[in-house]
Amino acid sequence: MKNTIKVERAKKDMTQQNLADEVGVSRQTINSLEKGRYVPSTILALKISEVFNTPVNEIFQLDEND
Repeated sequence: MKNTIKVERAKKDMTQQNLADEVGVSRQTINSLEKGRYVPSTILALKISEVFNTPVNEIFQLDEND
């Protein structure tokens, strides 16, 4: 699954830790998400979309392996 978390964070001048604190996970989880090593739960995806005020499907996209 591809995502634009890093881009969205940059738009808001947020660190991985800032985002992690906002959504209640570790910084390592955000790092794994950004690198595509971890697929978020529905709840986490929704929390991230709320932080960025962006629809989930604009942040997370299926790739051909999904």
